[in-house]
Amino acid sequence: MNELEQEVLLAKDNNDRLADLIEANRAFILRCASETVRRYVTDSDDEWSAALMAFSEAVRDYEGEKGSFRGFAAIVIKRRVLDYVRSQSRFQNELAVAPEAFDGSLDEEESGAVEYSVQRRMAEEADETADDTAARAREEIAAMQAILSEYGFSFFDLAESSPKAEKTKRSCAAAIRAMLASAALLAKMRLTRLLPIRELGLASGVVRKILERHRRYIIAGTEILDGDFPILAGYLSYVKEGEAQ
Repeated sequence: MNELEQEVLLAKDNNDRLADLIEANRAFILRCASETVRRYVTDSDDEWSAALMAFSEAVRDYEGEKGSFRGFAAIVIKRRVLDYVRSQSRFQNELAVAPEAFDGSLDEEESGAVEYSVQRRMAEEADETADDTAARAREEIAAMQAILSEYGFSFFDLAESSPKAEKTKRSCAAAIRAMLASAALLAKMRLTRLLPIRELGLASGVVRKILERHRRYIIAGTEILDGDFPILAGYLSYVKEGEAQ
């Protein structure tokens, strides 16, 4: 039994130890959630809450003879996050009742016909929209995976390098805007497959420590916003909002 498994067993009935364990495994939890829903998840997303509860559940239920804790926890997190996503899908696709059925203007047969017609149309439109969006999102992620692999990391590695504090998030946004504003910096990044730390620091005013720590996030954000990734770009809207401030 390794050190992690020992810590898990000690955290079963100790909330302070559990809090420390969660903090130490934050990147792992986010990565599991991101891989489950096939998109980048941060600790401000609802999926994070589901994953966090699942991790705590895994700690409570883990027994040393079950083998690797992380393997066990990954299964629990995936199951609970999928349960959450499915519950949200059911809620979002609930069929609405036609308003005419409540105002007394239709008889019972007409009311039933109108209600069925509206429900069916709304369900079809919701399914078509959801399927189309999901398909396009998968295509964007696959395309971005191919791009990021040339830089030596994966789309799902971003959970570990994403900024958590608001101040750091603003700094990363400033760095991404500086990259997008400079054809020379973009060209150097794509030629070397490295973030031009020194030049970017001068152009953005962001300190070297932040650029180095969040380089993967900045690279990915730059490629997403400089490319044709409208769905993924939606998660980086704060970058352009900062530009207008």
